Amino acid sequence: MLAYVIRRLLAMIPMLIAISFISFVIIQLPPGDYLNTLQAVAGSSGGGMTQEQAELLRERYGLNESFLTQYWKWVSGFPKGDFGYSYEWGSDVWPLIDDRIGYTLLLGSCSLLVMFVLSIPIGIYSATHQYSVGDTMLSALAFLGLSVPGFLLALIWLYVGGILLNLDVLGEISREYVNQPWTWDKTWDYFLHLWPPAIILGLASTAQLMRIMRNGMLDAMNQQYITTARAKGLTERKVINKYAVRSAINPVVSVLAMEVPKIISSSILIGVVMSVPTTGPLFLHALLSQDMYVAGTFLMLMSAMLLASNLIADLVLGWLDPRIVYT
Repeated sequence: MLAYVIRRLLAMIPMLIAISFISFVIIQLPPGDYLNTLQAVAGSSGGGMTQEQAELLRERYGLNESFLTQYWKWVSGFPKGDFGYSYEWGSDVWPLIDDRIGYTLLLGSCSLLVMFVLSIPIGIYSATHQYSVGDTMLSALAFLGLSVPGFLLALIWLYVGGILLNLDVLGEISREYVNQPWTWDKTWDYFLHLWPPAIILGLASTAQLMRIMRNGMLDAMNQQYITTARAKGLTERKVINKYAVRSAINPVVSVLAMEVPKIISSSILIGVVMSVPTTGPLFLHALLSQDMYVAGTFLMLMSAMLLASNLIADLVLGWLDPRIVYT
C-alpha cells in the first residue's frame, strides 16, 4: 500500500506540471493583458493612462516578455512557495489565497459531510422502498435539486432568513462579533453562519449522489450473493447494511472525490451572493481583470485538490471493499 501511495504521489508531479502549462495557456488566450484591462477601467471612469506609462508598467511587470519566459518565472517559484505577484492587489499571490483558503476548505468539508449524510440514507431508503410514495417524492426533490442553481438557493435563503426571519445571514459572522475576541457565543454564531452556504453548496451534488446510491443499491439487491444471504436466514437489515450497502457505496465514494474541485468552483457565486470569504470571488475577479498569476494559482490548487481527493477515494475504496487490492 505504501509503495502504491508513493507511486501515485510521484505521478502527480508531471501531471501538475502539464496542468500548469495548459492553465497558463488558457489564461493567456484572451486578447490583451492586465494593463489593457486597467486602461479600459481607467478610461470608463474618466481617467486615463498614456501609452508610454502603459509600456513602462508592462516592462516593470514583465508583461512584455515572451510567453515561455513568463511561464518559467511563475513555475520556477513553486518549490519556494512563490506563486507570482498579483497586479490587481499589489501583493504576492499566496498571502491573498492563504487568507481565504482555510474558510473555503472548511466550507467544502462541511458540504461534503452534508452530501454524505443525506445521500447515503436517502438512497438506501429509495432503493428499499422502490416506487413507493416516499421514493417518488424523494426522486422529485432530487431532480429539483439538480435543476435549481446554487446562487438561486442562496438568494432564496437571503430572502427567507434576512427578510422573513430577520436574521443576519451575510458574511461569516454577525456584525456585533466582528473584531471581537473568540468566545463560545461567537463560535456558535460562526457555526450558524457556516451551515447555510455549506448546505446550499452540497444540495445539487446530494441529489446526484442519492440517485447513484439508489441505482447502485437496486443493482446490488438483484445479485446472487444477496439472494444467498437471505436464504441463509439473515435478517433483511443485515443483508442490506452488511452486503448491499458496501457494494453500492463504491461509486458514491468515487463521485464524491470528483466533487471537491466542483465545490471550490461553485463557491464563486455563493461567495459573491452571501458575502462569505471564500476563494471564489477572488478567482472571479482575477479572471475579469486578467490577473494571470492569481487565476493560474487557483486552477493549480483545484487540480491538486482533485488529484489528492482521487487518491484518498481510492484508498477508502480499498478499505471498504476487500476485493480491491493495491500493489
